[in-house]
Amino acid sequence: MTYKEAIDWLFVQLPMYQKVGKSAFKADLHNIEKLAKYLGNPETKFKSVHVAGTNGKGSTSHMIASVLQEAGYKVGLYTSPHLKDFRERIRINGAMASQDFVTDFVKQHQIFFKENKLSFFEMTVGMAFQYFASAEVDIAIIEVGLGGRLDSTNIIRPEVSVITNIGFDHVAILGDTLKKIASEKAGVIKKEVPCVIGRATKETKEVFKEVGKKNNSPIYFVANEVKSVYVTDLGGDYQKENIKTAFKALDILKNKGWNVTDDHFKRGFSKVSINTGLMGRWQVLGEEPLIVCDTAHNEDGLKLVMKQVEKTVKAGLHIVIGIVVDKDLEVILPLFPKGATYYFTKPNNKRALPVGELQMKANGFGLFGETFDSVKEAFFEAQKNANKLDMIYVGGSTFVVSEII
Repeated sequence: MTYKEAIDWLFVQLPMYQKVGKSAFKADLHNIEKLAKYLGNPETKFKSVHVAGTNGKGSTSHMIASVLQEAGYKVGLYTSPHLKDFRERIRINGAMASQDFVTDFVKQHQIFFKENKLSFFEMTVGMAFQYFASAEVDIAIIEVGLGGRLDSTNIIRPEVSVITNIGFDHVAILGDTLKKIASEKAGVIKKEVPCVIGRATKETKEVFKEVGKKNNSPIYFVANEVKSVYVTDLGGDYQKENIKTAFKALDILKNKGWNVTDDHFKRGFSKVSINTGLMGRWQVLGEEPLIVCDTAHNEDGLKLVMKQVEKTVKAGLHIVIGIVVDKDLEVILPLFPKGATYYFTKPNNKRALPVGELQMKANGFGLFGETFDSVKEAFFEAQKNANKLDMIYVGGSTFVVSEII
């Protein structure tokens, strides 16, 4: 089996949420517990930090990893989805897992995967845990895939849990109220393990307090705990909130005996993309015209990003946009500015919203432009039409961003 054959099998053979949506989601932890036992319970062989939330969990995970790397620790980092290379999901000190490891893992365990009908996400979580255990990492930062309570990553017992914020996303699976979504995310709070809450509303606060009390777990609300922030190399005004959340999680680790100094904090926050390879967060791809891409794709994330777009643009605005089918267009499209020129497109993905449907819906909200069959075609047209002082924004979906980075 070659690396390409292993990856093709992972992607094609079994469902993956990013490709097929809700049908890929397993509503229990039976499979991942069975896989972990079969692998010798690798999740028990390393320390961890567990990061959940609607938005910001990827950036927060990368920030925590970067600071711990600067402190001299061997740090595993598991995140999803990837943008360009499957191995972005599994890193140690910023370096992606080797192609040989991925290939050997699939080859060695393929029969077990087939017999037990494991999902793409269950297999990749098992792969990451095995990789971190075999490499004897000091600590691994584990990002939740979807939700929390029933997410495949939720078999770890971390040093600290993190919930960045609660917003409306994946409502068909997690619930249609903030309270219901918060209850699912709060599933990462373990008995007597401290939990950091990045941003909370009155209703979600009550959920977290209740679960914390039930588990005898200290709950730290960042708004009450952290005042100043460090400087980060990551673009996006929204990162200020993520910095505070990451700082509090790291501060708890420090109080538990992890050797993290102020110098480590400063260097780690200022070198996140260098240390960990994070992409797609207010990432500047060019100047004259200014080209920015961002993976924000739900109401909570897009509100913040569109505010920054409107603050940044100095002349004409060109927006390359594609969206997947399970997003609420009635909520998302009104967040985009009416004065921009739009380039409606769709990523190369089964869940992509047909471009004609996107254009028609957008027109109803006063957003106008041409349609394009591919992201690259739309992007090239935007580049052709933009003047030096203009701005091009690319987004709407992680998959749109991945095709132009």
